[in-house]
Amino acid sequence: MDSAVSDPHNGSAEAGGPTNGTTRPPSTPEGIALAYGSLLLMALLPIFFGALRSVRCARGKNASDMPETITSRDAARFPIIASCTLLGLYLFFKIFSQEYINLLLSMYFFVLGILALSHTISPFMNKFFPANFPNRQYQLLFTQGSGENKEGGRGSPAPGSGLTRPLCPEIINYEFDTKDLVCLGVSSIVGVWYLLRKHWIANNLFGLAFSLNGVELLHLNNVSTGCILLGGLFIYDIFWVFGTNVMVTVAKSFEAPIKLVFPQDLLEKGLEADNFAMLGLGDIVIPGIFIALLLRFDISLKKNTHTYFYTSFAAYIFGLGLTIFIMHIFKHAQPALLYLVPACIGFPVLVALAKGEVTEMFSYEESNPKDPAAVTETREGTEATTSKGLEKKEK
Repeated sequence: MDSAVSDPHNGSAEAGGPTNGTTRPPSTPEGIALAYGSLLLMALLPIFFGALRSVRCARGKNASDMPETITSRDAARFPIIASCTLLGLYLFFKIFSQEYINLLLSMYFFVLGILALSHTISPFMNKFFPANFPNRQYQLLFTQGSGENKEGGRGSPAPGSGLTRPLCPEIINYEFDTKDLVCLGVSSIVGVWYLLRKHWIANNLFGLAFSLNGVELLHLNNVSTGCILLGGLFIYDIFWVFGTNVMVTVAKSFEAPIKLVFPQDLLEKGLEADNFAMLGLGDIVIPGIFIALLLRFDISLKKNTHTYFYTSFAAYIFGLGLTIFIMHIFKHAQPALLYLVPACIGFPVLVALAKGEVTEMFSYEESNPKDPAAVTETREGTEATTSKGLEKKEK
């Protein structure tokens, strides 16, 4: 069968036959077109909406929605860590029973999937709650240190006193409300459906949620870091697809919602179809966080245009379409980032060259909101402002 399969970190496309020794009737051209068109559409949705939500996330003050910032050092390490993880999974599947490994992974992704889907649908669900809905606020907070050293605990200086309070590292700081709990309940229904049936629709709901959350909450600190990350994974993808059978073996053995699937025989078998085309979530999230960065760069230019975002978005469509075309023609596993990386980096850079904004693009920098230094600086600025306000009132 023709399918696009992926590993847990990055996707690759592959064409191959069924592994159970049985023969399948060939997919119809209409079924193949519907499957790949649907995969392309599903890939675009989390990138587009995740990028938009990343802007709000970068501006937000809610501790539970703070983004994770990827630095150049993180980007350089990521392909090495991904390679070690991929090889470790390959050895696990070779040594231990695939059934028990997938059972453990199913439970792990069951919990993660419920949380990711709940976070994804929360903004949409809020529109359906009545105005008089009893909504209460909650906060789950775990910090390191004694009670006396915690922020706001005993011994904390009064605002405006000019004294600094000791900072306590926060292990978990999650804020939620009653509406979030309702969303968690709805997501749990999908989670149970996935756990019991492993249905492809439930798999896709989790996969889309993972992708959107990744694009929204993973932020590159600058364009250079994005180039390092995409360049490193460009080499990683080529090596593990063309150099070995490790990626393809893990992708076929790994039963978890780390890929989007769509049946090529949907027109013949309906929702019980089982001849799937697949696309790895890594082929969505990795280019997606770079595209989201370019959207935030567009906004920073304050020109009321999203030139670089739309350019990179169109480049992604071109690159993924080319991946599917090459895979379908040669009937062989294709490293999707081989086509996506040059397109997603090259197109925006060419536009920047044409507009004379290359310097602005590569000098754009985002700070890490979770950096203790940034937190301290923000807090000191807030206290200074409060102190000035109190002085004015006294005068």
